[in-house]
Amino acid sequence: MRNLLLFSVFYFFITANVVFAQMDNLIYPEEKNFKSLRQITFGGDNAEAYWDFNDTNLVFQSNNLDWGVNCDQIFIIDKSEDLSNKTPKMISTGQGRTTCAYFMPDGKHIVYASTHLGNPECPDAPLRVEGKYVWPIYDTYDIFVSDLEGNIVNQLTNQVGYDAEATVSPKGDKIVFTSTRTGDLELFTMNIDGTDVKQITNELGYDGGAFFSPDGSKIIFRASRPKTKDEIEEYKGLLKEGFVQPTDLEIFVCDADGSNLKQVTYLGNANWSPFWHPSGEKILFSSNFDAVAGFPFNIYMIDINGRNLKQITYDKMFDSFPVFSNNGKYLIFASNRNNGGNRDTNVFIAEWID
Repeated sequence: MRNLLLFSVFYFFITANVVFAQMDNLIYPEEKNFKSLRQITFGGDNAEAYWDFNDTNLVFQSNNLDWGVNCDQIFIIDKSEDLSNKTPKMISTGQGRTTCAYFMPDGKHIVYASTHLGNPECPDAPLRVEGKYVWPIYDTYDIFVSDLEGNIVNQLTNQVGYDAEATVSPKGDKIVFTSTRTGDLELFTMNIDGTDVKQITNELGYDGGAFFSPDGSKIIFRASRPKTKDEIEEYKGLLKEGFVQPTDLEIFVCDADGSNLKQVTYLGNANWSPFWHPSGEKILFSSNFDAVAGFPFNIYMIDINGRNLKQITYDKMFDSFPVFSNNGKYLIFASNRNNGGNRDTNVFIAEWID
């Protein structure tokens, strides 16, 4: 998933100035694309932070127990805020588990997925099934539109099965999301009011974490592609039980209508959380392709033709969820750095240098 459930990977792989200023202790010497780096959250699992269309506010999800939540909920902050000594404003319902918040074009609403209609309690989040590391795919996830006061104003999906991982085109006209409505985890697009739903992928495997290119013409996403008989049987069996195994993922790109599908990475292991470079010619993504024991995960950049791979971050454990501001000046991401050696994952904003 593209959501905070992905944070379960952290538990598997690893046992207050508000202006932008150089913070050498947060930046590793090899991280030449960062002019400065600022930490926003301080404790719990925090990630999937996304900018509004004006690069003013951020939405993100967190399970920080100090903020009165029992599982992932959606919060909003001004980009200049420092949460070291304050609790941000929650704009999800506080019920069920939520994920994948993204601003709508008007800046006054967000879209996100929630399980609260299925059950107001937090669903279980098992990490293993028969010894296999897995992500749960909750069939009670649906996609909603909320105002910034936490009032749900529209429900965009009501199909049986998993509907989540929604993001909005920079053009402000379309949403791309992942759904199991056809029996497999495929990508779909719809208008921002939920109409004109179209399936755009149809190969066996998990297609998710999709984002439109800066001009809205292309979509980047992660996918598994089971090929052998055993791989296919394992994938289908886990999916039937509501799980996917996310240890073999690659990055793909296609046109916004699903045509011209191409595989970008052939690295092995888990390559995921892709996001477009402002040029529209490169992408950033997280990977553990060169890891021996499952970690570290770091952020890499690659041309959309699969060439010129470059490592961007150099954390010892986990860096992921890279997202550029709309003006291309800042990169927000989630990291295990500066957590005192515990399992906390926090949100950071870097000033970007190409």
